[in-house]
Amino acid sequence: MDMNYDLMVIGTGTAAMVCALRVAKAGWKVAVIDEKPFGGTCALRGCDPKKMLVADAEVIDAKQRMTGHGVKGDLRIDWPDLIRFKRSFTDPVPEKHERRYEEAGIVTLHGTAKFTGPNHLSVGDHEIEYRKILIASGARPIPLAIPGEEHLIDNEGFLELPSLPKRIVLVGGGYIAAEFSHIAARAGAEVTILQRGPRMLTQFEPELVNWLMDAFDRIGVRVITDTAVDAIRRSGGKYVVHANGKGGPIEVVADLVVHAAGRAPAIERLDLEKAGIAAEHGKPKLNKFLQSVSNPAVYAAGDAASNGPPLTPVSSHDAKVVAANLVEGNHREPDYKGVPSVAFTLPPIARVGLTEAEANEAGLRFRTKYERTSQWFTARRVAEPVYGHKTLIEEETGTILGAHLVGPGADQAINIFGLAIRHGLTADDLKTTMFAYPTGASDIGYMV
Repeated sequence: MDMNYDLMVIGTGTAAMVCALRVAKAGWKVAVIDEKPFGGTCALRGCDPKKMLVADAEVIDAKQRMTGHGVKGDLRIDWPDLIRFKRSFTDPVPEKHERRYEEAGIVTLHGTAKFTGPNHLSVGDHEIEYRKILIASGARPIPLAIPGEEHLIDNEGFLELPSLPKRIVLVGGGYIAAEFSHIAARAGAEVTILQRGPRMLTQFEPELVNWLMDAFDRIGVRVITDTAVDAIRRSGGKYVVHANGKGGPIEVVADLVVHAAGRAPAIERLDLEKAGIAAEHGKPKLNKFLQSVSNPAVYAAGDAASNGPPLTPVSSHDAKVVAANLVEGNHREPDYKGVPSVAFTLPPIARVGLTEAEANEAGLRFRTKYERTSQWFTARRVAEPVYGHKTLIEEETGTILGAHLVGPGADQAINIFGLAIRHGLTADDLKTTMFAYPTGASDIGYMV
């Protein structure tokens, strides 16, 4: 096999595929490599399979809310059936991805890649030479450096559980903890979240997170904040999680402990220094074109670059930027303006643009529209008491600086605000738009 390529791509997730296909279409000789099944985090171990599990949780949630409002009877989640349903999507992905690469004339390789020089890497016993390379290796759970860390499972392990344990502890309080706790609790598990900081979901506005905590309370998820996990000890067939909080030491007994304390670029095993690739704060040091500042043959995209928000649309956007710069020369820069982010709790919480703290720090003059709107029809028709918004509108121009939503349909309505921010629409533009009624979007004019 000829091991010399115009472009070598490490990883096979969204960023890898988008860039590889575009560059191959331009006539470059391209190869991709992955040590895991082809498809990447989103399709196999993250957003897509997670959202399939959320679908069942949504049914249970709706039944619980609407009981006494015309709905009767019992429902439950059959976990093995749910995982089989999830695998009906994920199992075919690697083969489909490999076939798509091969149809595009892209060479597919399996194994662990390690740099051996500025333009070389090794895969097992093979030495590969490349003209350009894209690091799109995704992210991994951050090391916690605590005794018993080996007992933790990560998001990938949770999504493959053949059965759901009765008692689950989630270490961390971000997206993974919030979403998995809502799934597991509605499937019948007793869930405890141990969060080091003073609140969960620190990426979202504190007022909206406080409202969302009512939903955690409603389903019996125990959230303990200001608490650091010190160790995890196995005792017979169970685990004891040792932690320290404001009230002193605590112990929580669990049948399963999940790592939900954050992720970082998966670059630690690539031997970047052997290729002269500078790193900073655990990620490749890049210029404005997503190119290594120290090795011009190297680019990075998506979670491995960690240049923008760790979201699938950002990975795709990064990949298009890199592909254009590879084929046409450096000229395109990423633009992360107006990228929505959602935590798929029930109900969901969503944000786009600036937080109030960020807008104040930037010295902007703006007005804030802030209200919990449980009495609005959108919330009342589905008996959901958690519904509200916080929007930031620039005083001088009327443009939307930030939008923060929680409640029914927040995951959809946030896209309207994302469109407004990215394309400079004003509050008046949204107020004078005629949305279909009654829909969640028809509330938008009243949120600004």
